[in-house]
Amino acid sequence: MSDAKRYPTIAEHLEASGVSRRNFIQLCGMLMATAPAGLALTKGNSVLHLADIIGKARRPSVIWLHFQDCTGCTETLLRTSAPDAASLVLDIISLDYHETLMAASGAQAEAALEQAVKENVNKFVLVAEGAIPVKDDGGYLELAGKPGVQVLRDVASKAAAVIAIGSCASWGGVPSADPNPTGAMGVDSIVSGKPIINLPGCPPNPYNLLAVVLEYVTMGRLPALDEFNRPKFAYDRTIHENCPRRAHFDAGRFAQAFGDEGHRKGYCLYKLGCKGPVTHAACSTRHFNEVPGVWPIGIGAPCLGCTEKGVVWRLATFETVPIHQATPPDTYPPIYSAAGQIKVGAAALVGAIAGAVGGATWVTAQRFQSSNEAAAEKIAAKTEAKQPSPGTGEN
Repeated sequence: MSDAKRYPTIAEHLEASGVSRRNFIQLCGMLMATAPAGLALTKGNSVLHLADIIGKARRPSVIWLHFQDCTGCTETLLRTSAPDAASLVLDIISLDYHETLMAASGAQAEAALEQAVKENVNKFVLVAEGAIPVKDDGGYLELAGKPGVQVLRDVASKAAAVIAIGSCASWGGVPSADPNPTGAMGVDSIVSGKPIINLPGCPPNPYNLLAVVLEYVTMGRLPALDEFNRPKFAYDRTIHENCPRRAHFDAGRFAQAFGDEGHRKGYCLYKLGCKGPVTHAACSTRHFNEVPGVWPIGIGAPCLGCTEKGVVWRLATFETVPIHQATPPDTYPPIYSAAGQIKVGAAALVGAIAGAVGGATWVTAQRFQSSNEAAAEKIAAKTEAKQPSPGTGEN
């Protein structure tokens, strides 16, 4: 079978599979919104033009390996709704090996992996899910009788690019928490000589993965990355910058405890340990499963900072983080204040503000009173002019 028949373009495969053009356009629109710095930079920023570019590309071969993981990253892939999992997995990408989703097992699965690697040397994208144990004294993870770290190195050496999906694969995640008995670490600490993209999150948004894969296949390049090898289109801003509770933070309104009045009113969760000010992710703008509000802060839970290596599983759940850039104006109430105590400087500031506000209020009141008095005098004068004079005899 020729490569053209074995590996059709995305558009050809979609047509053969009965996927509508409308659904494909919908997907392209979501990708432009997800990765505006990459896929959106097309002719005239047109969704139709992007669809033409993606449609002409060959379906990318993807090999997906599991290590120390909970399969949560795969689960988030299966929960996509536009397109659904079947379209995403079977029609947009060619998922040639995935231990959780494939029907084969044992020797057949190993043969499928070997064939997928052999037929796509330096062309396939390797997706690694889960942390990599490097301590070989416990036999913590073996794949087909081989240490997991060896399998990673062997497959990665023949890949075009490597994507570490989830916090575990990106920098060790949950398995690397102290005391880290397996020596778990991220992919980029083991693999070298290959482009590596980290997509941390627990789990990350699946559209970030699809956007990275398609930009690499269609544009022939990787997206712009930050110093932690994360694509900037998804990790260049903090949760705090686009948080729907940000206005309450700026106004000094904070929930003091779960279930209190402030919490029920949607006040800022910073004092309950929210790590949003130091967490770089797009959760606040790209919700999971395309359902508004489906993310931690959206359901009233503080952000745990799962995309940051030095935050989640390193800081206590209710421990607050330092705020470097996003601080409330000085005229707003402080985040913390000791009950019954006030410092001289703070008293002077409050006094000045109160004096200014009070003075403005007094001036306004005086003007309002003067206006009322003047109006009353005019009304009284008109009324008096209409009244008959005493002793005129008029009834």
